[in-house]
Amino acid sequence: MNTDSKPLRIAAVADLHCTRSGKGHFHPLFEEASRVADVLLLCGDLTDYGLPEEAHVLAEDIRSYASIPVLAVLGNHDFESGKSAEVTEVLSHAGVTMLDGECCEIGGVGFAGVCGFGGGFGRRMLNPWGEPLIKSFVQEAIDHAVRLERALGRIESPHRVVLLHYSPIRETVAGEDPEIFPFLGSTRLEGPLNRFNVQFVFHGHAHNGQPEGHTSTGVPVFNVSLPILKRVQPQHPWMRIVEITPKPTTEPALADPVI
Repeated sequence: MNTDSKPLRIAAVADLHCTRSGKGHFHPLFEEASRVADVLLLCGDLTDYGLPEEAHVLAEDIRSYASIPVLAVLGNHDFESGKSAEVTEVLSHAGVTMLDGECCEIGGVGFAGVCGFGGGFGRRMLNPWGEPLIKSFVQEAIDHAVRLERALGRIESPHRVVLLHYSPIRETVAGEDPEIFPFLGSTRLEGPLNRFNVQFVFHGHAHNGQPEGHTSTGVPVFNVSLPILKRVQPQHPWMRIVEITPKPTTEPALADPVI
């Protein structure tokens, strides 16, 4: 039973693309997040080329300037060099809670995260038909959605927040070239959000997309890519901030879905 009713302020940003020469670059962002929020979410593309050296630079900034819990998911850039496990390890050692189908609870709010994957949206979503490579592509999107659903099912709190890198809806990628929509997200990620009545969803990846939208059941979805935040709120802070006030509940955890 959760009896915590203190508001939890959540700050979120994506697409930091930290480089080997970026030491101190995110000093203002992490200090500001620590001042105005209780938890910071990093929604993928933490590094530029997925190199452990880049992760070390980011980890040092987090250790030095972030004084609140930091949760993160990987993005496509973090896989570029085939060293995503090392990137994850470096950031974990800096105190970052890395989510890939896992969940955690902070201040009465449950957080779940996966990177997500592409495949497109709605009636134009890619289906597993034809060549084995197409089927493998679709299966990757399905696997991320299943991991997300299972993580949400393990959260006991009714207050659920999701971190993604890829978008679960078309609305927040509008503004990008339509030809690349299938590589920016997948409707397959939307189902778990609706079924578990998630309160807020954060993603990045679509640098030229829209800052917010909603799932088909009204779940708020925020694109917190750093280029978008700089565009829509040119004055600091370059992060999206929301607040949740947990209420006492005895709601049981939902069971894992039957696959």
